[in-house]
Amino acid sequence: MAITELNIQNALKALIDPNTGKDFIASKSAKNIQITGSDVSIDIVLGYPATSVMDDVKALVENHLKSLDSVENVSVNIGSRIVAHKVQQGVNLLPNVKNIIAVASGKGGVGKSTTSVNLALALAAEGATVGLLDADIYGPSQPQMLGISGRPESSDGKSMNPMMAHGIQAMSIGFLVDTDTPMVWRGPMVTGALEQLLRETRWDNLDYLVIDLPPGTGDIQLTLAQKIPVTGAIIVTTPQDIALLDARKGLKMFEKVGIPILGIVENMSTHICSHCGHEEHIFGAGGGQKMCEDYKVDLLGSLPLDMSIRELTDSGNPTVIAQPDSKIASIYKEIARKAAIKIANASLDHSSKFPSIVIQNT
Repeated sequence: MAITELNIQNALKALIDPNTGKDFIASKSAKNIQITGSDVSIDIVLGYPATSVMDDVKALVENHLKSLDSVENVSVNIGSRIVAHKVQQGVNLLPNVKNIIAVASGKGGVGKSTTSVNLALALAAEGATVGLLDADIYGPSQPQMLGISGRPESSDGKSMNPMMAHGIQAMSIGFLVDTDTPMVWRGPMVTGALEQLLRETRWDNLDYLVIDLPPGTGDIQLTLAQKIPVTGAIIVTTPQDIALLDARKGLKMFEKVGIPILGIVENMSTHICSHCGHEEHIFGAGGGQKMCEDYKVDLLGSLPLDMSIRELTDSGNPTVIAQPDSKIASIYKEIARKAAIKIANASLDHSSKFPSIVIQNT
């Protein structure tokens, strides 16, 4: 019996993408099905960056379709296409930025900036075009973490070109002031400076802009959450109760302004002794998972308390760049992929399809 397009579609309805948990028809990943006799060709367009797992997905589809009766040869062309998704109500998207991921924490010292830079680099390693905005005006750390020095250039005297490092675009107040200069500013000045950094940087066609927010849940953070078009937020915490208490406040802040929570990252979840290999939960165990269960959000990943993470980030070569094949880098990539999939499953932004209304004197 000759194979038909309906046969192929039904087969793909029964095949689950292990990364998204959805079949390839429901996720609208299967496109351009072509059948010539017993030969089948198909395009698989993933809605998330997936360089490290793309070969596995391709093999999964090929093997499944080859198992069908009357199919001899299968050709699968696979790639990713990142599109803009919905942000909080009343806030417009930024030009040349499809999606913004805010990385936040209720308190400082939990590894939020380290997570932000490795998340940005992991998304880029997975095939996306990525920017990183250091929104911590009082304590900018991304210039050192990315190993960047110097000042951003301006081609028109009104906007700035982002700095480049390890294949991602970056902007920070740290590029504009001396390292030893304290930012003795009140809240409105900080908010204004951040909006300038965000809107006056000439971002170049970003799939994702990761924003490393300052710690806390005060007026500054709330104002930023209301004015920046955020697609989703990631909360970074450590397992101990006092950190989780503040992380919960950060999560509730985003809920109040209608920003979806992509998930929680638990830092310093375990410590493995470099001498004997003994693993110990020195900050407690299961705190991040319990918080996820309480608020019905996902635990994106747990990272160990490992000296190499700190050493590499301090040197300007974060783990994802310095040790791309390490277990820790794979955890960051998995976190990035899970966050991107959560965004891909969210509602699309349709504002570009609405007509512009122009009022003229007639």
